[in-house]
Amino acid sequence: MTTDFEDQPASYDLLLKGGHVIDPANAIDGPLDVGISGTEIARVAAHIPAIAATTVVDVSGHIVTPGILDIHTHVYPVVQTGEAYVGCMNADAHLLAAGVTTTVDAGTVGWKDFADFKARHIDRAQVRILAFLNIASGGMIDAPTEQDCAELQPKLVAALAEAYPDVIVGIKTAHYWTKQPWDTGHPPWASVEQAVEAGELCGKPVMVDFWPRPPERSYPDLILNKLRPGDMHTHMFAQQFPVIDEDGRVYDHLFKARERGVIFDLGHGAASFWFRNAVPALKQGFPPDSISTDLHMGNINGPVISMLHTMSKILSLGMPLRDVIERSTVTPAREIGHPELGTLSAGSEADVAVFKHLKGTFGFADCGGARMVGTEKLECALTARAGKILYNPTGLGMPEWEDAPDAYWRIPELQA
Repeated sequence: MTTDFEDQPASYDLLLKGGHVIDPANAIDGPLDVGISGTEIARVAAHIPAIAATTVVDVSGHIVTPGILDIHTHVYPVVQTGEAYVGCMNADAHLLAAGVTTTVDAGTVGWKDFADFKARHIDRAQVRILAFLNIASGGMIDAPTEQDCAELQPKLVAALAEAYPDVIVGIKTAHYWTKQPWDTGHPPWASVEQAVEAGELCGKPVMVDFWPRPPERSYPDLILNKLRPGDMHTHMFAQQFPVIDEDGRVYDHLFKARERGVIFDLGHGAASFWFRNAVPALKQGFPPDSISTDLHMGNINGPVISMLHTMSKILSLGMPLRDVIERSTVTPAREIGHPELGTLSAGSEADVAVFKHLKGTFGFADCGGARMVGTEKLECALTARAGKILYNPTGLGMPEWEDAPDAYWRIPELQA
């Protein structure tokens, strides 16, 4: 990547000029311009001449980052028995406004629905959609299959993941047998163990949404014994987990699990982010490895709101801005086996987010109905996906209407 001050002859379709670039994948954190040619990042450098670009957008006073990755959402708005499945949202409608250019649907579908999901949503969306395939055949669309051990089919799931290796990034297990007594048809670890087996067969990580039921199914056993290095526990600050001991300290088993390579993903959700866990954990050096939302229509109006709102919560908890960006770009990209994402490296697809970094007094809510006052907040000003600006609410780079070109003033001919 070029970061010198001497310009090289080039032609850019789009130039983002004057911003502060934070690209943790390339250890960049400073004032630089970003030149885009076609669908790719062409150059990141200081003082790229405006004359070298067809379109110039002045982003002075803004933070410029790689497009944000939210690796835990639900974006398969299917129709079931004539009624909309209200849990899922439309990716293009809800994610671009938060700077998100890549998302991972976290287990909404199993093998039964994947072909439809791919044809009607993944292949048509402007946001890049990837997937954790649910170990249960019907996923969350046909939720009873998550409770039926006969529907947990690791060989079939692994075969589908191998057939679509660039789209299916891993296996998801969730919601299995949270309350009823154990029986011969429902052993404690069935869903987790079948998901891990599928992950072993296809060489993909497992994301676990987990409800501990000790002593038969404990949280320490999950993260110290059942999960492999590279597997991830999402919803890490949910109320049901032993994160903070009676003395207010983070449990040792969490640090031990991280040392052995288990990944801890935020996965905010409607019920899985509590300040009573998150605040002491961050203060004691146990932050999330990756920031994600578990965003769906049930929490989009609160408490999650968006990826950007979730990032702002973590920022206001004291995590430095660069680290927040790192855990929302390059880190999740590597976790899902797509290191080409979450970066502004020359030649990478031109997914870019532009933010305002606001200072002031801002209120944030958690899932338990408690409030926290923070002093920092991010606001999205522009999102580009594959070199095309798709979100630009304040008209960055556009002419003032009085100075608009001739075509703006022409009245179209009316058809007879």
